[in-house]
Amino acid sequence: MIQQNNTVTAPSFPVDFQAWKDLTHRLGETFYERAQAQNDSDEFVRENYEDLKQHGYFKALVPQELGGAGVTHSQMAEIIRIIGRYCGSTALALSMHQHLVSANVWKYIHGKGGETTLRKVVEKGLILISTGAGDWLESNGNMEKVEGGYLVSADKHFASQSAYADVLATSAPYLHPEEGWQVLHFAVPIKAEGVTLKNNWKTLGMRGTGSHTVNFNQVFVADDAIALTRPKGEFHPVWNIVLGVAMPLIMAAYTGVAEAAADKAIEVARSQKDENPLLPLMVGELHNLRTNAQLIFEDMVRVCNDFDFAPTNDIALRILTRKTLLANAAKAMLDKSMEIAGGRSFFRFFGMERMFRDIQASAFHPLPEKKQQQFVGEWILE
Repeated sequence: MIQQNNTVTAPSFPVDFQAWKDLTHRLGETFYERAQAQNDSDEFVRENYEDLKQHGYFKALVPQELGGAGVTHSQMAEIIRIIGRYCGSTALALSMHQHLVSANVWKYIHGKGGETTLRKVVEKGLILISTGAGDWLESNGNMEKVEGGYLVSADKHFASQSAYADVLATSAPYLHPEEGWQVLHFAVPIKAEGVTLKNNWKTLGMRGTGSHTVNFNQVFVADDAIALTRPKGEFHPVWNIVLGVAMPLIMAAYTGVAEAAADKAIEVARSQKDENPLLPLMVGELHNLRTNAQLIFEDMVRVCNDFDFAPTNDIALRILTRKTLLANAAKAMLDKSMEIAGGRSFFRFFGMERMFRDIQASAFHPLPEKKQQQFVGEWILE
């Protein structure tokens, strides 16, 4: 049970989540057919997004009383995991929208706001972009105070879905004349004056996510658009909410990619088990790696507990640690899957080399391994 506006209520559930899963598998088969061509051309997964939009995925997490489907956080994690088995780029891009929706659902459920944004997601069909991972504690850019607001100039990297979405949630540092350095958080329409895409997402993996750099050139942000002001360079409690809801969804995409690679490897092993006496050993190794990854992922989802968590620092510590462990486990699964599949894994037609490249991106989400270990270690020793 969780609190909503100081009244104890039960979370909303969709009428038939199995129907959501079945639909996701059906769509996923089409996504898989498109994936290689999109990957080869660095093309955003636009057709897949149109399919997802048509079937209501972008508003699915919104509570039913606000017009959404009432899909829970754990169910959305499973949806993204399924999509990841067919197209990593589509799954990862979708997770970026869904984690922003999730943050607002957490606020709404706990009586902290969020309703206005959630209603706009439903009524206007908004798709949301985040640059939070690249900004972390310091943020980047320049803010100049002017009458009624600020002028913002910055390059915001890794803006997934920027090739398609509507509103970008971001931040920038501001030197307050009395209070010193701050970071101000705000949302800006992607088509606002002064906002341009650099069309520079030419990458090793996750090529279809459309994660271009967004350039702000003297973009006006009104005073009343500032959603949060925090000290620059310091950990703020808002990150406990963001990490708690975001990282399980983001890592769901990578879990699905790794599971799909493992399935391919086992299919190969079954067809060649009489030719290579080492295959049972390697499949056993892969099984253990897969079990480890699945347990870590399921525990990340459990920590969020379908939005029923208090935003304590312990949430961030647990989520950041599990993210590192899961990224390493997923990469190990790809290595072992390619070892089992052998030389065919090197060919694009087989699909596993794309999965291998996609899984490498898992290391760069907050926080990269060494930064996570340093951050958590300092926290423990305080």
